[in-house]
Amino acid sequence: MTTIPLSAQAENPQLRPLNILHDLPAVADLVETCFADTMDADGRRYIQQMRSAGRDNQFLRWATSAVETASMPLSGYVWEDQGRIVGNVSLIPYRAAGRRYYLIANVAVRPDHRRQGLGRSLTLAAMQHARARNADEIWLHVRDDNPGAIALYQGLGFREKLRRTAWQAKIDHNARYETGGISLLAHYSNEWALQEGWLRRLYPDRMTWYQPVPWKTLRPGLGPSLYRFFVDIGSRHWTAYAGGKLFGTLTWQPVSGSADRLWAAVPPEGAGESLTALLVHVRRTLHWRQALGLDFPAGEYAADIAAAGFHPFRTLIWMQVVEQF
Repeated sequence: MTTIPLSAQAENPQLRPLNILHDLPAVADLVETCFADTMDADGRRYIQQMRSAGRDNQFLRWATSAVETASMPLSGYVWEDQGRIVGNVSLIPYRAAGRRYYLIANVAVRPDHRRQGLGRSLTLAAMQHARARNADEIWLHVRDDNPGAIALYQGLGFREKLRRTAWQAKIDHNARYETGGISLLAHYSNEWALQEGWLRRLYPDRMTWYQPVPWKTLRPGLGPSLYRFFVDIGSRHWTAYAGGKLFGTLTWQPVSGSADRLWAAVPPEGAGESLTALLVHVRRTLHWRQALGLDFPAGEYAADIAAAGFHPFRTLIWMQVVEQF
């Protein structure tokens, strides 16, 4: 069993809590330096927002009182070397179903300070912070192509729980796919129980604290329809049938300032052609939008999603602390 020292900060005087009033610009520079090669448009927007927040006195006053309640990276730790921030870790609190979660994020160390134990000490400090605040669960995610970080987190007691791939595509009016015997309908399925079961498998409950499924947007019926109307959620839905049998559904939700969100519901197997047809149809139909994003279990229907013109941007391994310390 891993042994965690009582205070990572006491052992490392260069390690200190993040000062939200002064550190944000330097942390933004550090995160950008460390992740520039793998950062998407959302990541670059996040860096810009961090820099803007560091100059917004009104935001900073609010943030100092919301550090442990807002689901934002307002707390964490930094590592200083001769007055310069060279390492960072962020903590993002969540509450769901009466449980308190902490997500460890933005573990970043300048290239010239790596392999000195800074990443481990920063992560330990974040874990201790969460434990001291009675966290029920501590999570983090790491790219699947970062074996060094994966090994580090495994050594600290984290174990893989989920592996998800983020797929992206551009709108393409000319996208085509031979649907064969597949019928695409622009309305809800009347087989909601089946669709709900597929959704719960693909978007499991254990991730709803971070990625809540918008059930009121996805469910059919008068009540959900009225809700969507009054809150002005412009979602659209398509279903795929073959031989009179439902093989998949796809829901589109617009997202301001980012790739629009797609929610797919398909059975564990046998729906590859239907999923491809649905995704191609969305790319061709939403001519007034720009980009689409689909989060999906890694490895499932990968060839069929790629056949629809989507490319895998990244695959994240979601890890949770499982030992008791």
